[in-house]
Formats: sequence, C-alpha cells, structure tokens
Amino acid sequence: MQRYFVSETGWGTNEVTILGEDVHHINRVMRYKEGANIICNHPDGRAAICELLVITADSVQAEIKQWLNENVELPIQVTVAQGLPKGDKLELILQKGTELGAYAFIPFQAERSIVNWDKKKQEKKLIRFNKIVKEASEQSHRNQIPTIYSTITVERLIEESSKYDVKLYAYEEQAKVSDYKSFGTVLENVTITDKILICIGPEGGFSPKEAEKLNDNGFQAIRLGPRILRTETAALYALASISYHFEELRCDS
Repeated sequence: MQRYFVSETGWGTNEVTILGEDVHHINRVMRYKEGANIICNHPDGRAAICELLVITADSVQAEIKQWLNENVELPIQVTVAQGLPKGDKLELILQKGTELGAYAFIPFQAERSIVNWDKKKQEKKLIRFNKIVKEASEQSHRNQIPTIYSTITVERLIEESSKYDVKLYAYEEQAKVSDYKSFGTVLENVTITDKILICIGPEGGFSPKEAEKLNDNGFQAIRLGPRILRTETAALYALASISYHFEELRCDS
C-alpha cells in the first residue's frame, strides 16, 4: 500500500487533504481511483489507512478508515553529520541513510571538502535533498521524515554538539592501530535514551587539526572496521551497525 506524508494542515477529524506533488503521484504515477486505499502519515509519526474519496488535478480528499499501531523508527536517535563529498554522493547517503533509520542529517564544510556551496546553491540543494528523504521515507515505510539541516562549518558543528549525549567521529587512523576501541564496544555503553551524533569526514577524512578540535570538545574517535571506507559507505556502515545492535541483537531482550 502506497504511503504519503501529509502536512499537519491537511488533517481533519476524519478526513485528510493531500496537496502538492503527491497529487500528481496519486493521479499519474499510481493511477489510483476513488475507493482505493493508501496510508497517510501524520507529522507526529502516526499513520492511518485512508480511502480515497475525491481525486482532482489539484487535490485529493481521503477518509481515515483505521489508525495503525506501528512504529518502524530506530529506537535511538542518530544524527549523521556528513562532510560535504563530491558529486552526488550526498544524495546516496541521504537516501540510504533514511532507509537505515537516520533521525537527521547535518552537512558540514570540512577542511578537506572539495566542494563549496554558496547560499543560492545550498537552497537549491536542500529542496532536492528534502524530496529525496521524503521519497525514501515513503519507500521504506518510515513513520517520520528525517530533518536535513543547512550546511555549517566544523566550528559550528562543535557548538551545536552540546545537545547530543554521545558524540562520535569516524577517523581512519583508528583503523590502522592495534590499540583501538571497537564501535561495538562503544555502543555497549549507549542507552536508547541517548542522542547520538556521528560525524563522517569527506574524501580524505578529517584533518589532524579537525581531529584535535573534536577530541578537545568531547568527541570520541571510532573505527568502522579494519578497512578504510569511502565517505559514502561510512555513514551507512554506522547506521547498519546501530540498527543491528539496538533492533536485531536486542530484539528478544
């Protein structure tokens, strides 16, 4: 059953009003007719099976038939801070990271980031990025759409990090030493009430200066396995590991 995220203003007592690009999707892509059922997600995370009542070129009216008792969100909030990578790699990270349960994404300008977005380009990119995470949330049947923050500097990232309980950064030097702390060991000391911030560097990773700044501000360097991962792989490895640890490994506990 196709899922759509509907803004808070679209919810009535028993009806839902869908506007925008989703109307085109219902009309032209799915070719739904009146009487068909879809799933509508409220911004607060709830979801309901709804029956389509009226379909026009500009809007869709649907009746709420049944509220669902479901929650497929990660049991722990994980925000991924991603150093700006080249090309369309960030789009891949956002799409797959959404499927893996990321709560939010913070793009940041790292010392070794090759790209540098001006304000106009950033605004255009954010429109595209928000569309990607919305579609990925629908595809993976998420209850909520991850937040994507505007691009910030490493210094601003450090300032904003006080709101997180666990602050980690993937550092490739940790994969080269014998005296390291495994990611699994770190997660053993994390509870589901904690908010995790995990920082991934761009191509080339974090500079020694950035690593020093992060260390001095309560961030813990971790390794993501013994191999050196590409920047577009690292965040996905981390999210998959967190999902396994908190959802699969502990599913019977």
